[in-house]
Amino acid sequence: MLSPQQDTGAVFVSYLVLGIEHILYGLDHLMFVFALLFLIPNLRRLIGAITPFTVAHSISLAAATFGWVVLPAAPVEALIALSIVFLAAELSKPPGQDQRLTERRPWIVAFGFGLLHGLGFAGTLLEVGLPNGEVPLALFSFNVGVEAGQLLFITLVIATRLSLASLAPTMMAAAGHRGGVALGTVGYLMGGTAAFWFFSRVAAL
Repeated sequence: MLSPQQDTGAVFVSYLVLGIEHILYGLDHLMFVFALLFLIPNLRRLIGAITPFTVAHSISLAAATFGWVVLPAAPVEALIALSIVFLAAELSKPPGQDQRLTERRPWIVAFGFGLLHGLGFAGTLLEVGLPNGEVPLALFSFNVGVEAGQLLFITLVIATRLSLASLAPTMMAAAGHRGGVALGTVGYLMGGTAAFWFFSRVAAL
């Protein structure tokens, strides 16, 4: 637990680092964002999905931190795992506007699940503790850290894809085909992992 007595600068830095670490070590959240990156390859539409996701988890994070919304952590974590199962199932489907809800209404999917993920972030923040008299600042800096970590991950994934496309364009063209075997395999692996998390978390209730 972080010290409840810190000066303003120390609070900002401490909770900023905490937010970054939470994202980079939060495999379930990273898997969710990873699936969005492959379901929505168009950059403009991707921004249109990531932005509502960011807004939504910022809202629910603040609401839970200030005690306006109180939910047990265990069911929230189970539902977060289920959100990954949903995106994995979407990723495993052949592409087509009539089949993938994430393609047709990306902002709705991102916003809805963003509210859920924000509750998970709040659980971590409340578990660590908040500094006396600096709760708004701690919440703000933690959220900035979450966004910084998320943007870092997105940048790394996109840079890796571009690098691989440049170094091995033929292989990437075959593997990256949206209806191809590679993405379907990724979807099944993600879905299997997330389903395991879901049942494990439900069993722990």
